[in-house]
Amino acid sequence: MTISQNLQRIQQRVHNACQRARRDPAHVRLVAVSKTKPAAMIEAALQAGQTLFGESYAQEFSSKFDELSDKVEWHFIGALQSNKVKYLRGKVQLIHSVDRLSLAREIDRQWGKIDRVADILLQLNLGGEASKAGADEEELETLLRQVAELPNLRVRGLMALPPYLEDPEQVRPYFRRLRELATLLRERKIPNVALRELSMGMSHDFEVAIEEGATLIRVGSAIFGERY
Repeated sequence: MTISQNLQRIQQRVHNACQRARRDPAHVRLVAVSKTKPAAMIEAALQAGQTLFGESYAQEFSSKFDELSDKVEWHFIGALQSNKVKYLRGKVQLIHSVDRLSLAREIDRQWGKIDRVADILLQLNLGGEASKAGADEEELETLLRQVAELPNLRVRGLMALPPYLEDPEQVRPYFRRLRELATLLRERKIPNVALRELSMGMSHDFEVAIEEGATLIRVGSAIFGERY
């Protein structure tokens, strides 16, 4: 299957999942996870109409940004070290993986240098996995309120990377919990916080994520093949 054919199949699956959940497919955006993939593959996806791409490594992203068309909307989806934020400054439309106040402060500082506002998501570790980044559920509201006070940041929503489970139905409770947390925190009406975006779901479970309210799905291997 070509990249174009893979994208067509995924879009059909998105459409079907939205129909089951009685959602408008226009409210679900596909983030093509292009980390470790060469620029030529991204170009092929661009030619097939995909314009939103997600990267996980700051320096790799920086080289791709310089090489590829300005038609690309870049999201940063990987774990981010504070000393690598400078590589993203002003170049990414959304950072999915903000999980601590120190990182938020550095993003705020870097975007402040160019007098712009960074859109971010707060990442949660709902499975409590030591191997994964993400804030604990118990500290989410405190973190959210602290980050909301930073002048060069806007909190647009939440992100989760649940435990990998073969049966997507077993992942459903994690997706549902992320949606419930977003709803709960929206009711707090915290200034500078929207929480309209839910970034959840990957190649093997994105349909369940859509049924539970995902607005951004992060799909890599189903588009580009397995990572190498």
